[in-house]
Amino acid sequence: MSKQVSVHSGDTMRSLDDVKTRAACFATGMDQSGIGHGDRIAIIMRNEITFLELTMAAGLLGATPVPINWHWAGDDLAHALSNSGVKMAIAHTDLLPAVQARALADVAVIEAAVPAEVSKAYGLGEPPLTMKLPSVQSWAQKCDPWVKDAPPAPMSVIYSSGTTGQAKGILRNPIADEDKPIVVKNVADLWHLAPGESTLIPAPLYHSAPNVHASFAAALGMNIHIMPRFDGEEFLRIVHKHRINSVQMVPTMFTRLLQLPEHVRNKYDVSSLRAVVHAASPCPTHIKQGMIDWFGPIVYEYYGGAEIGAWTAADSTEALSRPGTVGRPILDSRIRILDSAGQEKPPGEDGIIYGRNFTGWPDFTYIDDHSKRQQMEVDGYLTLGDIGRLDADGYLYLSDRLNDMVISGGVNIYPAEIEASLLQLDAVVDVAVFGIPDATWGESLAAHIQLAPDAVLSETDVQDHVKATLADYKVPREVVFVTELPREDTGKLFKRLLQEKYWPASDSKRAG
Repeated sequence: MSKQVSVHSGDTMRSLDDVKTRAACFATGMDQSGIGHGDRIAIIMRNEITFLELTMAAGLLGATPVPINWHWAGDDLAHALSNSGVKMAIAHTDLLPAVQARALADVAVIEAAVPAEVSKAYGLGEPPLTMKLPSVQSWAQKCDPWVKDAPPAPMSVIYSSGTTGQAKGILRNPIADEDKPIVVKNVADLWHLAPGESTLIPAPLYHSAPNVHASFAAALGMNIHIMPRFDGEEFLRIVHKHRINSVQMVPTMFTRLLQLPEHVRNKYDVSSLRAVVHAASPCPTHIKQGMIDWFGPIVYEYYGGAEIGAWTAADSTEALSRPGTVGRPILDSRIRILDSAGQEKPPGEDGIIYGRNFTGWPDFTYIDDHSKRQQMEVDGYLTLGDIGRLDADGYLYLSDRLNDMVISGGVNIYPAEIEASLLQLDAVVDVAVFGIPDATWGESLAAHIQLAPDAVLSETDVQDHVKATLADYKVPREVVFVTELPREDTGKLFKRLLQEKYWPASDSKRAG
């Protein structure tokens, strides 16, 4: 008798069949609340099984889920709730006050209980249901499962992180019926997903890759383990206990794992893993090397984004033989490197990365800002605003974000290179390098650094290390030690929050 496929979060476990039944009940609850095909539903929740069930429920109705970063408050939350045009907003109990204060009057607000594993991970003390609003728990208890068919709706609307300004809603077209089999196969191959195996989701479900990962894993009939919140040792414990086969991560998680004491790392058996896939931001080569040394040649990287899916991929052998590469185009994807005038750059020279999706991946636009989508395109190729180069064999290398590039005395400087150098220091836990005003050079460099507990490092130590490893003009003029840097759960860094104190608010490039 085959083992039952299940979905886990903390100590909570439901069979995949139960998850699908609950999703069907939620779909009925949404329908009875006035939600129909094409309507949008905001989900403002932390990672848990109900998040996945609500996403599946929207799909049963042909409605579109809109996962919203639960950290957002004030103007950020108000913008997402208004810009997205949602008819319903579902939020964890403790997040309701912020949602109710900023949702438009005609938006139905639905309550979701905070499960024990989420309360434990965030120290919330298990807030009880308010009993003043409709709840998804009442849907599960009172609603019959939805059984009607619905025409397809667009994929989830994902909001960009807003690292350089106001977040934009990414509206992706439905996948055409004839393209679904090839898209599912391509995504499963890229992320090494397979029916009956076990996969782990340590990143927030309000972001594109983990959201799609969870949905595809459920459709494939996989055992799914959702981490309420990433923690290095807890990650290893889950891999060890549940014999996880595949996981998708971000480089910041690698760094945290490698910073665990050796005796902690050695407590756990990770040999069940056959694929550790990562993306979202450049991975320093020594971090990649450290993960391959530990986990084996099972580390895979891809380059893409919420708007465009994946363009390139690289396995461990390619990463070791070509340090820094994010791989070659997958399937029939294409990559071009162009200058600011749209002219092709030769191999080895940096320029703006433009790409074309593999056949079948759906197109997108931005809600209420199609002009921005049009500005990203040149001759059918799109850019996410990244700078990089191709080598003679067609392998892509990332340099930095165009918005992060610093121009000092007419010289282009890529902060990511300096950050990677500083992360080689054992004392450095996290670092952000960015441009600040300079009366002589236009811009110079600042480094904000988070040190390991009890570590000691001086400004001179930092500057001497960079001078010994990189060119003199890449040495930060200002070094600031901080307790923590403003990062998303996915590892994305909000440099604009650090830059604001240096640059005038009128400088749109810096103040976002």
